[in-house]
Amino acid sequence: MYQIKPTTTTTTFFSHFTPKCNQPSFNLLIHPNSTLKIRIIASSFHRSIPDWADAVKERGVQKKRSLYTHVDWRNHRSSLRHLRHVLSSLSSRVILSLVPPVLFFTAFAAAIAAYNSALLLHLLPDFLPLLRASSLPYQLTAPALALLLVFRTEASYARFVDGKKAWTKLIAATHDLASHVIALRDFDIPVKNALLQYIIAFPIALKCHLLYGSDARRDLQHVLEVDDLAVIMNSNHRPRCVIEFMSHSIRQLKLEDSRRNLLESKISCFHEGIGICEQLMGIPIPLSYTRLTSRFLVLWHLTLPIILWDDCHWIVVPATFISAASLFCIEEVGVLIEEPFPMLALDELCQKAQKDIQEAIATENLIHAHLVAKQKSHSKEHSPNGWPTS
Repeated sequence: MYQIKPTTTTTTFFSHFTPKCNQPSFNLLIHPNSTLKIRIIASSFHRSIPDWADAVKERGVQKKRSLYTHVDWRNHRSSLRHLRHVLSSLSSRVILSLVPPVLFFTAFAAAIAAYNSALLLHLLPDFLPLLRASSLPYQLTAPALALLLVFRTEASYARFVDGKKAWTKLIAATHDLASHVIALRDFDIPVKNALLQYIIAFPIALKCHLLYGSDARRDLQHVLEVDDLAVIMNSNHRPRCVIEFMSHSIRQLKLEDSRRNLLESKISCFHEGIGICEQLMGIPIPLSYTRLTSRFLVLWHLTLPIILWDDCHWIVVPATFISAASLFCIEEVGVLIEEPFPMLALDELCQKAQKDIQEAIATENLIHAHLVAKQKSHSKEHSPNGWPTS
């Protein structure tokens, strides 16, 4: 029986265990601090590879996408694309993010192969079982795994398409509303210019609302006035705050009811776009489906070396590596495109919308000045009584 004597030291946590028996007494010191350090080191080593893979993945997610040009499409369909894709494998975030599971299952297959080989060479006791099984269960369940992966990827791609369509409508509605505002003549110019600034700022504010790590102040400071930017930055929902600025600006313009109603109806497209984007962000693919696919993949590859042992022996190691790298890569692509907005070139879409609206303003002013000058020159060519001058 041991008697625990706690110490009075507050900085060092250990206990004295003093056995009470007929033998000479001794003190056994156990230092939980040392045990804790060992656990921390083991935990950090255990988490080092997954943390590194996750860091690579998150850097890739936050990387800005670009819109395709004619040169990009030409490279995309180039006959050398396969060689280019293979040579860039070590820089692919999808492949690098799969290092932890692929390494684990490959090492597990090597352990199973080593165990069976040692048992066949009588290096282990004979009562231990040889790990092998029939391949019939795999032949029956392989279609189920294929369907799970296909449905998972298709559902993720459908969300990607929904996000792309939502932003296409938002950019089109931005251009449409801006063109109607630009067409307004002989109205309050400061209010009109402010309204155009809010229209340009809306896609940027929504982009920052959807993308993690975006700096809304940096992106909006060159678009909005300082006082407007301060109000928007202090709001809980910045895209809706920009819409409120647009609505108040439209009310300040002295327009006919029909024209005002037309402009306000264009803003409803912005509310609809916000709803679709927030729905895609807040509601993922049903988690039960994601968990089922993940568990199926894990159990499949844990039993794969046992199933293939009779036919492959040590070849189960490269076979497991190829299978894990292929199937987990398909599942990883589905997970990545499930959140569509980091996969879209939202920064370039916002910049293109801003550039197009500014060009439309300049073109409208140029055309208006040209028509006014043409009208004046045309009026000078005629006499006051309507007959042309000689």
